Amino acid sequence: MKALNFGSLTAELFFGFFALFVLTKALGKTEITQLTPFDFISSLILGELLGNAIYDTETNLWMIFYAVAVWGGLVYAIEILSQKFKGMRKLLEGSPAIVIRKGMIVREELKRNKIDINQLQNLIRQKGYFSLREIEYAILETNGTVSVMPKHLYSTPNRSDLKLQDQAAELPVTLIMDGEIIFDNLQTAGISKEQLLSKIKKHGIFHVEDVLYAEMLSGQLLVMPFKLKDIQNNN
Repeated sequence: MKALNFGSLTAELFFGFFALFVLTKALGKTEITQLTPFDFISSLILGELLGNAIYDTETNLWMIFYAVAVWGGLVYAIEILSQKFKGMRKLLEGSPAIVIRKGMIVREELKRNKIDINQLQNLIRQKGYFSLREIEYAILETNGTVSVMPKHLYSTPNRSDLKLQDQAAELPVTLIMDGEIIFDNLQTAGISKEQLLSKIKKHGIFHVEDVLYAEMLSGQLLVMPFKLKDIQNNN
């Protein structure tokens, strides 16, 4: 057995790490739950190629680069083709399937997608519905999740249903994290450092370093200290 060349192995590991990082950025952002079967298999094979290349003593950096480049190029080409041609997209990614239609289970779609009733119930429960009688439509997405449209009787009422006045949605702005002020967000929140310090003092905290997290929403400041006993609720 050949002795390991730690210098060469270290160089290959660094190169492989950055090669995968660049390739991941080039192929775009996709959450694990959004991976199609083709994406999942491609990721496994790419990792296997890189792993074997790194620990093969007869493989050099250029061979690793070649393996990553060729496989990444193929995956990238498939992604471009699937965006331009709908037929290719359906072949690679599949298509959504309606598994519950007008409150009735579509057994043919369950069989075609290799899903049984127990798995369907599990997917439905993950959406917050515990009885199939509550579901009007359920669509099995290409990533294996289920999108649900409940029956009107079981749907959550919105502001329009309750005839409430419309309000603009706002995002909270993080101002302090781990005892440090995020100065870039102060202008977004329309508040100065002095005003922020004054507000956190009203919560019984006199040093920014004692604040674990603070956010501003609709002019109201939420403060969470490192120690709960340090805060005074003055809402």
